[in-house]
Amino acid sequence: MERLFAGRDIDLSAVMRRLEAVAAECGLPFAPRTMTYNSRRAQEAGKWAESMGKGDEFHMAVFKACFAEGLNIAQVPVLVEIAASVGLEGVEEVLSRATFQQAVDDDWSYSRRCEIVAAPTFMVQGRRAVGAQPYNVLEKLVSGASL
Repeated sequence: MERLFAGRDIDLSAVMRRLEAVAAECGLPFAPRTMTYNSRRAQEAGKWAESMGKGDEFHMAVFKACFAEGLNIAQVPVLVEIAASVGLEGVEEVLSRATFQQAVDDDWSYSRRCEIVAAPTFMVQGRRAVGAQPYNVLEKLVSGASL
């Protein structure tokens, strides 16, 4: 993580403390991280899980694996285990054939067109809130009130 953010004006310790606090406030599992992993394969597997009617379950399992357990979600065996945990089999074939590569490429293109540069980014009718936000900020975003 330190190499990833090197040269940027970011206090990584403060960011991690904020993430931990928000996760605790929301009752979400979160463990301090020193590494981040390429999520491309997980995104493709997520598109597949969505097509199988298991998108929410899969995404939550990936979140837990990455943010609570510190697992490398770029590794196919990790994704196989995650998929199995939500009752899905066959993710290896989906990834080897790049079945959902175009769908993820399309999502990334859409994100660039919308000038999304961070996750999460919440958008409602051209307005946005970037980063983990408290409920009242999201409520204002949805209602049209001033942020």
